[in-house]
Amino acid sequence: MIAAATALGLFVLWPGDGAVAGSSPGADARGAEVVAVGTDGCRPELGPGCRTLRIELDGRASTATFAGDALTPLPEPGARIRVVPAVPVGAGEGATPPWVFLDYDRRAPLLLLSLLFAVVIVLLARRRGLLALIGLGASLALLATFVVPAILDGRPPIAVALVGAVAILLVTLALAHGASSMTLAAIIGSACTLVLTALLATLAVDAVQLTGLVSEQAFVLRVASDGEIEPQGLLLAGMVIGALGVLDDVTVSQASVVAALRRAAPSMPARTLYAEALRVGRDHLAATVNTLALAYAGAALPILLVFSTVGTSLGDAVNREIVAQEVTALLVGSIGLACAVPLTTAVAVALARRVPTELLGDAHAGHAH
Repeated sequence: MIAAATALGLFVLWPGDGAVAGSSPGADARGAEVVAVGTDGCRPELGPGCRTLRIELDGRASTATFAGDALTPLPEPGARIRVVPAVPVGAGEGATPPWVFLDYDRRAPLLLLSLLFAVVIVLLARRRGLLALIGLGASLALLATFVVPAILDGRPPIAVALVGAVAILLVTLALAHGASSMTLAAIIGSACTLVLTALLATLAVDAVQLTGLVSEQAFVLRVASDGEIEPQGLLLAGMVIGALGVLDDVTVSQASVVAALRRAAPSMPARTLYAEALRVGRDHLAATVNTLALAYAGAALPILLVFSTVGTSLGDAVNREIVAQEVTALLVGSIGLACAVPLTTAVAVALARRVPTELLGDAHAGHAH
């Protein structure tokens, strides 16, 4: 039923050809290598920090302008950078455009780091790690092909996030943990918790009066879409997707604990099985909530430091929307996680008491802390 409802949601919400179109300064970016740095050719209006970069682009020598951004260090010879074409002031239409520095080229080190991550996961977790990586790839594919385009196409962000999150759950949990009653319990618990989190997030965002416009990206999206993309909806969708990041960890753990207890003591009464599994769940929940809180605190730390430098009290700083948004997301996500523990445990116990122990899944396939 969950899979059928998700498939229907994907069909109804799948993006068409009306996605918001736009152009980015990096849409036509090219990779280049810095050969030398000088000051000749800099225009006065670019300021004293302007530099001319002599670059090698597609095997040919060229030049690029570095505008002297105070937040970006000056590239040194040998650095890999990204450049975009730009026609200089006063140049005619037929003039060959010079290049302008856009950013450092970080793709190669990021690719190497990703490969290292994949190798470590496969070496340590072997077959199950490989399946988890395949699930991760499927999750990213769903985000790139469904969630993002559907929101840009004007579909309701909260509905898109819910359908996309459940679709990711179905794929990743089935791949990483196999087809068993405990995987089903984790899916049911996660799906119900996501719905509860979405409802709670909707009420919380209205109660705290969050607009979703505090970030520059949300403002740019609203302008680019002529108001079709609702920033508040994006905020809600972000809370749902963010909750998914740790939700499957909690639900799979609870289902695995129930399965392990059932295999160890097949005659254990349902009430005792639930109580013992919930005891483990409370410990796991305490650690997970602390992890979640620290993650959001780390994200909001630079903002709090900025407010502290201008003498803003902690109460007033938290009251600012840019901080209140993070606090709301933390509290909504934590409440959702707290509800996931007893809910998933109850579903897992109900399934575990009704199926033979050999159908509960591999004893080594669970998740333990």
